[in-house]
Amino acid sequence: MKRIFYHLINIALILAFIFGATYVYKLSNKKKPEDLYRLERVTLGDIEQNVTANGTINPVAIVNVGTQVSGLVKNIYADFNDQVKEGQILLELEDNLFKAQIEQSKGNVQNYEASVELAKANEARMRTLFEKEYVSKQDLDQAVQALKSSEALLISAKAKLNLDQTNYRFSIIKSPVSGIVLDRVVDVGQTVVASLQTPILFKIAENLSKMEIDTSFAEADIAKIQVGQSVKFTVDAYPNNNFVGVVKQIRLNPVNTANVVTYNIVILVENQDQLLLPGMTAFVTINYARHEKVLLVPNAALRYKPKNENFNLIAKKNETFPNGDRTKKEGYGSGKIYTLRDNKPLLITVNTGITNGKLTEVISSEIKENDLIITGDLEGDQKPRAGAQGPNRPPRIF
Repeated sequence: MKRIFYHLINIALILAFIFGATYVYKLSNKKKPEDLYRLERVTLGDIEQNVTANGTINPVAIVNVGTQVSGLVKNIYADFNDQVKEGQILLELEDNLFKAQIEQSKGNVQNYEASVELAKANEARMRTLFEKEYVSKQDLDQAVQALKSSEALLISAKAKLNLDQTNYRFSIIKSPVSGIVLDRVVDVGQTVVASLQTPILFKIAENLSKMEIDTSFAEADIAKIQVGQSVKFTVDAYPNNNFVGVVKQIRLNPVNTANVVTYNIVILVENQDQLLLPGMTAFVTINYARHEKVLLVPNAALRYKPKNENFNLIAKKNETFPNGDRTKKEGYGSGKIYTLRDNKPLLITVNTGITNGKLTEVISSEIKENDLIITGDLEGDQKPRAGAQGPNRPPRIF
């Protein structure tokens, strides 16, 4: 009997040891929240919401210099990148033909001047004879008509001389403005023909210290853009430089491409250092909303949905924005995030503010700066975690 009693005691002790060892093993190997979830901290900072587009940098004003007469290019006095003054000679056409036409017109003028003098003398003589009744009224009328005809021909000849002299002046191409030569499209010996469309010989930018960016924004973004708004942009030539500009004009002419409606936005840019060159591509960012010192969470936290929701979750009531109806006015909404409280997941419903694509502003009295929030699950993740040092590694905080 005693043996049976001792056996039972031994068995009870063994079972107690086994149960105790199992409990201790499970307790020591119980996974911590940082081993189950990707965690990041709530931050306090400033956030901006932007619209972006690409555009082309151009001078504010480009003057196309052409010719109104045809001819052979004889001399060129300006080249690419040359600074020119208003009235400076840029190019001369071969002028022999123009000079010959001027001489011919001068001869015609002198011929008609002589005809007018003769017609005047004849008209005076016929008037005297008519007063003495030596000629008829018809003879006098014919003399008057001949004088008027000669005077008309003289006017026509002088107009032709003026035209030829003007064409000669047009054969000397002068700069209409002061600026820099951006383009020269002719060479010496080339023939230019002025027909219905004036051929372009030079392109001159009046001032490169002020430039414009021509860009297009989708119709969904137009309501967020206003004249006078500040603009930031970069160019490939200076990737580390941040340039600024101002919205100068929102052109009301829509462009429909494949059923996508866009509007041209003109941005004025100061270019005193002349780092920006015509034709550069600008990557434009227009900030239309900025909030300072607000709580920010990664967008991944708002997208996160737990695989297992068997743990107790507490839903918190939405908080209102400090300035009243901002949620309704700016179209913001609500979202859900999972935070850790006492090493347990806690669901909090928050109001969401503006976002920059990576972080989102949130409003809630249930969270504060540096709170840990869940952005993903680690259980079943086969990717090694950076900095892992074994089972007692620290939480993964981003």
